[in-house]
Amino acid sequence: MDIGGLETVVANSAYVAARGDVDGGSGGRDRKMRARLKLPHVLQLEEARARTLALHPEPSNPSLPSFERVCNLEPIGRQLFRQFLDTQKEFRPAGQLLQACEDMDTSEDSEKPEAAKKIVAEHMGDKNAASFCPFLSAAAAQSARANGSFAEALAETLEHLRAHALAKYVGSPHYLRYLQFKWLEMQPMGEEWFSDFRVLGKGGFGEVCACQAKATGKLYANKKLNKKRLKKRGGYEGAMVEKLILEKVHSRFIVSLSYAFQTKQELCLVMTIMNGGDLRFHIYDVDEANPGFTEARTLFYSAQIVCGLEHLHQHRIIYRDLKPENVLLDDMGHVRLSDMGLATELQEGEDKTKGYAGTPGFMAPELVKGELYDYSVDYFTLGVTIFEMIQAKGPFRYRGEKVENKEVKRRILNDSVAYSDRFSADCRETCEALLAKDPAKRLGFRDGSCNELKKHRFFAAMNWGRLQAGMLEPPFVPDSKTVYAKDVNEVGAFSSVRGVTIVEEDKDFYDSFSTGSNPISWQEEIIETGVFQELNLWPADGSLPNDLCKDKLPTSEGASGRSSACTVL
Repeated sequence: MDIGGLETVVANSAYVAARGDVDGGSGGRDRKMRARLKLPHVLQLEEARARTLALHPEPSNPSLPSFERVCNLEPIGRQLFRQFLDTQKEFRPAGQLLQACEDMDTSEDSEKPEAAKKIVAEHMGDKNAASFCPFLSAAAAQSARANGSFAEALAETLEHLRAHALAKYVGSPHYLRYLQFKWLEMQPMGEEWFSDFRVLGKGGFGEVCACQAKATGKLYANKKLNKKRLKKRGGYEGAMVEKLILEKVHSRFIVSLSYAFQTKQELCLVMTIMNGGDLRFHIYDVDEANPGFTEARTLFYSAQIVCGLEHLHQHRIIYRDLKPENVLLDDMGHVRLSDMGLATELQEGEDKTKGYAGTPGFMAPELVKGELYDYSVDYFTLGVTIFEMIQAKGPFRYRGEKVENKEVKRRILNDSVAYSDRFSADCRETCEALLAKDPAKRLGFRDGSCNELKKHRFFAAMNWGRLQAGMLEPPFVPDSKTVYAKDVNEVGAFSSVRGVTIVEEDKDFYDSFSTGSNPISWQEEIIETGVFQELNLWPADGSLPNDLCKDKLPTSEGASGRSSACTVL
């Protein structure tokens, strides 16, 4: 074995061992760094309170924080708000109704009718029942009884809680506990919090390597952008656009941004790590004698891609670069969209944009022609991707085919797509609807959702609620002992950058880029790794923990939820 091969073996061994530690529980943590995740005393929370209110005020009452943000979108905020509801007799039925509807949405289709009947009986039936919800309108209750539709009831429940529970929650100990976690989330974040493992690949401005958060043990991918290379190639704007888009979206079907910080030489984007490789690799390289996927496997990945596209489009973002190599598998076999470098956000008041972006063979006709376009271009690329997953070649360009882009454009604009017997009638019908050359006739995003696409016969058997909750079993699970990446010596090294001087203006850009923790992703990490459960401790007798008592000042070692407590007045 040569030195390069030995280096890869050593790097892979350390990386696989780290993955095993994480799978086993709280392994991989650095005790000293974990000890720094300590909740502050209540007297230290004013900045967190003010910043939360300034960043996310409630539209109907700016003196309160956003109900949608702190009680629903943020994972820790959501959990603490639900815990608060459970302690309040007047709001407990509303919290129970929300949970029951969420459980029903993620249940098997055969179980949903019975679950719906139970919700109606417990929350809309007996007015004397402890779980009865008197704030629901007769129309909402009737819709639930007659059609099994709880959309109206859920909307009224959330509005009731916004109007009546939010102010009381903000005045509660549970909100103070939320602010304690926000304080932790706001602390400066840098390279000292992470351990790097092997290089996974490289982009135009630097390497992508596997890394581990020392305090929690969670694994991530660290995309490193060399500052000098970024400046020399005029990459500032593109890097910031990608970062802002990654910050704005949060879906289990899109690679998430967790941290953004800088080192002396690099800007770092710490993101979801996808250990299973990309779809292009699995289509062609796993079984070279039988490339491509079965229709069942294609259906699963396509449905998850649809959920990712829907989320982007609901945030007014056009992806523009969907293709198999940008769809990555995680350890469990679920897929996420990656690489937002070509994505663009429609500004308020705009419904279309213009600009040549994408990959030859995937771009929609209207984009190829230089016309204005909207989200529909992404559904054309979805049709190309589905076709390639099944046929193991593109509809307009074969793998390895030496053809000029001019000819590829001609095919996209003029040629019809030929389907083999590998496509069922339903799959072919969906592909044809996605690959319609006229965007007005193309299947896709309509009226704020992909419901029309989701109801197509190709997706008829899909339980979308369970899929979106991550509860469906993937058709393929990557080998946990395999590193789906090039050998370390094959990744290649960057040459040094010469003739570039970093000035104050550059440093200002680096500072604006380095925003630290991304709230939703950070909170998910804290919950998933068990840190939230370890820190969110409350005395069994109903009193307050010392760190929430203004008259119980912290000792030199800090306050602890297990120590003596003051009484709630």
